[in-house]
Amino acid sequence: MTNKEKAIALIESLESGDPTPVSYINPRKYIQHNLAVGDGLEGFGEVIAHAPEGGFKAKVIRAFQDEDFVFLHSKYDFFGPKAGFDIFRFEEGLIVEHWDNLADITPPNPSGRTQLDGSTDLTDLDKTETNKKLVREFLNEILVKGQSDRITDFISTEEYLQHNADIADGLSGLGSALQYFAQESLLLQYDTVHMVLGEGNFVLTVSEGKFGQGDHVAYYDLFRIQDGKIVEHWDIIQPIPAREDWKNTNGKF
Repeated sequence: MTNKEKAIALIESLESGDPTPVSYINPRKYIQHNLAVGDGLEGFGEVIAHAPEGGFKAKVIRAFQDEDFVFLHSKYDFFGPKAGFDIFRFEEGLIVEHWDNLADITPPNPSGRTQLDGSTDLTDLDKTETNKKLVREFLNEILVKGQSDRITDFISTEEYLQHNADIADGLSGLGSALQYFAQESLLLQYDTVHMVLGEGNFVLTVSEGKFGQGDHVAYYDLFRIQDGKIVEHWDIIQPIPAREDWKNTNGKF
């Protein structure tokens, strides 16, 4: 099995109950960055042991691999319907590290799109590094440094499909959202880009910043790139709990 297949099997075993995929986790080294879960294989086992009545639901919608990393976009039911991104790092065919971001499922956004629908077609495998460079520059120049006058260097003016629960399609939808945040003195602040992972026309970024009233958050953004421009976007923003509430000491990132 490929690492991508192993990661998919592990997530979907949460619903199927198949015990085999647990063997894809290194029992001696499993670094957990979900701060609500204990470290190591024991922490994973504790989650399984506390499944709700009727069990978990888990379906992988999109799956990608970037060298030793696999990143997934999935629909869950963990004590309520959720959308989630998971990242797994492999060493010698075994999972040794895990990051994720989860958010409640919301109604369709102003353009009728959901957090999980949209394109799943993986193309342009020869452009992975070019697309990662484009997205990294977009985050650093537009979201971190705030150079909004350069936005059309990165986002298509012809098609920009938006899956954020509150934002409509197109540059006009994004502009309206940013204007609202400014008027209401709300924060949409990206401070640090921690990861840029990609395969072909899809790139996932993991960033740290502040949101809304100043909440310390993790931003996970998935972008689809076509002809050198961003044409589709999914995201999950998750607050980072206070350190005293962490169940492991590995940090969110």
